[in-house]
Amino acid sequence: MLEKTIHSRSERVKSKVLHAAAKLFLAKGYTNTTLRELAAMSGVNYGSLAFAFKNKEAILSELVGFVLDGQFEFTERLLEGKTDDKILFYATETVLQLHMAESSEHIRELYSLSYSLEASSDIIYTKITKKLAEIFGEQYPNYTQGEFYEKELASAGIMRNYMTRPCGIYFTMDRKVRAFLENTFLLYEIPREKIEEAIKFVKEFDFEALAKQVIDNMLAYLESKT
Repeated sequence: MLEKTIHSRSERVKSKVLHAAAKLFLAKGYTNTTLRELAAMSGVNYGSLAFAFKNKEAILSELVGFVLDGQFEFTERLLEGKTDDKILFYATETVLQLHMAESSEHIRELYSLSYSLEASSDIIYTKITKKLAEIFGEQYPNYTQGEFYEKELASAGIMRNYMTRPCGIYFTMDRKVRAFLENTFLLYEIPREKIEEAIKFVKEFDFEALAKQVIDNMLAYLESKT
């Protein structure tokens, strides 16, 4: 009974810290946020925070898991009744991620760090490797999980570079989306006509609004857990 109570208390502390971290990271950036600020905003003492998370990177890693799961679930709901094409799902989910990174410098920083730091990048590679096996399994029926992991390392490099380079007058979002999908799908040996279909398909959505919804959904979920 005591062990269950301690576990429940620990989970509440983690939820409060994660909710505070999401708000502070979005408001002032990961680098500019301190653990003491996180403790103050979450309403937990510094010792409890340090017990729940050994460092700031551990907090970011937990948030990365929430964001990825949220992106996948959001995309599934978005495409329900529209298509069950797994290639179009991949295109929609990754373009959503590009727009989320473009929505603010602080979110861009979070994505950039998430793909660079060891703990958070491990979560990304693990979760997306599993998703790649679902999406491209029919195309590569003999692939092992390790081979999909190798593909993810390559496509993650493409994603990170396109996310961290802001759009500009000569590099619009339309050009970024096209370039990203062309280069990534060539890596997976997707036929040219299918690539063009995917590029045309994603133009149907208002990704700026959808990106905001994903962030709002994450904040609301984390708040509900506190």
